Amino acid sequence: MALESARARSLLMLEPLDDEALCAQHSPLMSPLIWDMAHIGNYEDLWLVRQLGAEAVLPEIDQLYDAFLQPRARRPQLPLLSPTEARAYVRRVRGRALELLAAADLESEDPLLAGGYVHRMVVQHEHQHDETMLATLQLSGLAVDNPVPPAPELDWSTAGEAHVAAGEFTMGTDLDPWALDNERPAHKVLVDEYFIDIAPVDNQSWGAFMEDGGYDKRALWSEAGWKWRCDEAHRAPLFWEQDPSGSWQQRSFGRVIDLAPHAPVQHVCWHEAKAFATWAGRRLPTEAEWEKARTSEVLRGTGYGWEWTSSDFVAYPGFQAFPYREYSEVFFGPEYKVLRGSSWATDLTVARPTVRNWDFPIRRQIFSGLRTARA
Repeated sequence: MALESARARSLLMLEPLDDEALCAQHSPLMSPLIWDMAHIGNYEDLWLVRQLGAEAVLPEIDQLYDAFLQPRARRPQLPLLSPTEARAYVRRVRGRALELLAAADLESEDPLLAGGYVHRMVVQHEHQHDETMLATLQLSGLAVDNPVPPAPELDWSTAGEAHVAAGEFTMGTDLDPWALDNERPAHKVLVDEYFIDIAPVDNQSWGAFMEDGGYDKRALWSEAGWKWRCDEAHRAPLFWEQDPSGSWQQRSFGRVIDLAPHAPVQHVCWHEAKAFATWAGRRLPTEAEWEKARTSEVLRGTGYGWEWTSSDFVAYPGFQAFPYREYSEVFFGPEYKVLRGSSWATDLTVARPTVRNWDFPIRRQIFSGLRTARA
């Protein structure tokens, strides 16, 4: 069952950590890991237990685990459940949810229940937080075994680019039962002719950008991107480090490893991605271009890392928030850029061609890379 698979993944990830590591805030960008775990349970309590007609398992903690009421920077100061209490809580919620699902009418006309939508929503929510917790573990510097091994390195260095003819295609979906509100409704989009990288940009290509002074060439950056670069003094992707000889290595879950030259670059922000594309004489694809190429089956290496697009996160024509505004609608606007695809840390239930991820253009802790395009 998908619920059990998601929970097994969550528990496996946190199993090696002691209480101190679970309760610490390893980065101001992230929550304590045990907050994420209890939040997963609280979300399931809200949407599976209560929406299926039962009383809340622990309603008095709702505000503590409300992501919109509690900014991440403040969460360590909250009276959170201890690791022992959090594990017991998520077990209680899961037991109650399974009892209720067994008796639920999934043929109901209620859109939340029909076809098991709410079940799929809760499964995806847990997997999304699992990926967030993996990012927290990477930021923590703790030496842990990666519980979700990255995909194997493949040499796409000669993959080149694909031509995509001008024309209309159907973007988004009305039919995929796993699709969330921002992927809907399906709608026709006319896209001009373009070319797009068959494979994501790799570490070797990023190294060439750095060697050519890409981080120091102001002409490659927007004003906002240049200010970010100067303020943060960035000279390489997050977690890249130079050894005494000047060679670049990568810190991965507390261990320093050699850079795989043809692995897709990761942990770059939108500003870096845009500067690289400009340096290469290209640009970032729009999300419509990305999805058309993906549905045309010309892309390789999707799933190795989220890929920045040039697009702002906005609603599709005819969008309807469901089942709550805070999932997507409150994030619409130019403050957030769209990422497409998925990463090695993403479960397959969250890795559809229509999936839309979004984040601030300065974010690098996510497993983000890019591919480029041109007219």
